[in-house]
Amino acid sequence: MIENTEIENELPPVGDKTALVTIIGRPSAGKSTFLNTASGEMISIVSAIPQTTRNAIKGIVNTSLGQLVFVDTPGYHESDKKMNLRMRNIVADQLANADAILYVVDSTRACGDEEKLITALIKGHEKKTVVAVNKIDEKSSNPGHVRSFLKQQLPDLNQAAILDASAKEDKGINEVLKALYELAPVAPHLYPEEFYTDQEVDFRIAEVIREQAINRLDQEIPHCVYVQIADMEMRSPTKMWCRAFLCVEKESQKGIVIGKGAQMIKTIRVESIKQLRKLFDYKIDLDLQVKVDKNWRQNDIRLDKLLK
Repeated sequence: MIENTEIENELPPVGDKTALVTIIGRPSAGKSTFLNTASGEMISIVSAIPQTTRNAIKGIVNTSLGQLVFVDTPGYHESDKKMNLRMRNIVADQLANADAILYVVDSTRACGDEEKLITALIKGHEKKTVVAVNKIDEKSSNPGHVRSFLKQQLPDLNQAAILDASAKEDKGINEVLKALYELAPVAPHLYPEEFYTDQEVDFRIAEVIREQAINRLDQEIPHCVYVQIADMEMRSPTKMWCRAFLCVEKESQKGIVIGKGAQMIKTIRVESIKQLRKLFDYKIDLDLQVKVDKNWRQNDIRLDKLLK
């Protein structure tokens, strides 16, 4: 991320520019990795499983140039499933309110129909769009193919706003941020300078648990899991107690999440606690259980609560 030069052991004040930046891209393009790298914090969970991000998640980058408030959106792809349609609506809604758009493209994959869906959304917003051609560190990367595709699909896009990057290796991130700052207006900051996200504590705990679960579960199980925070209580200034449920759709999935001898759920709990200690300045005592919420992905009330 952009470094601030120290002056008398103090960081210079954050600049006057402010922009709300919507991040858009196909599933697994590297949107969440970009946000975490740019901010220097674990804001959005990362997994090799497509459609890991389900909500519009904000991450805040403050530098001497100003404040960029990123909104990490779910991966945009073709699907007629109710949950995926909801997530596509989240993406479209965020574009309308953005001061700038960061379009993250996976340079290791061919630009096909799903990429055309995204460029169709961007049409009319080219002047406020920056493209990060991501994963250039990988051997299968083909940034030339991406640039040819963009020139064909978005001829009005500023070619200087198409930048090579590797979010995983922290390459080209500064250049992408600088291009976004060029689009940012001079305006009051949206958040105090010490903020790097606006996520509530319960949401952050739930996302950490879900990340640990989906990175250990095979096949379709990760898509069938959500986390419910049932109760939280500060039991001392340095310790919080939290009861959470890993919820699945079917009784047969419950046993898989618990694992033989309850080993899987124990591992998820322990690794979640380790990650939470990195995020909070107090310890979290986690009571983690598994329960069935039958066919929750078809439940409008449940989706209203989960997808925001």
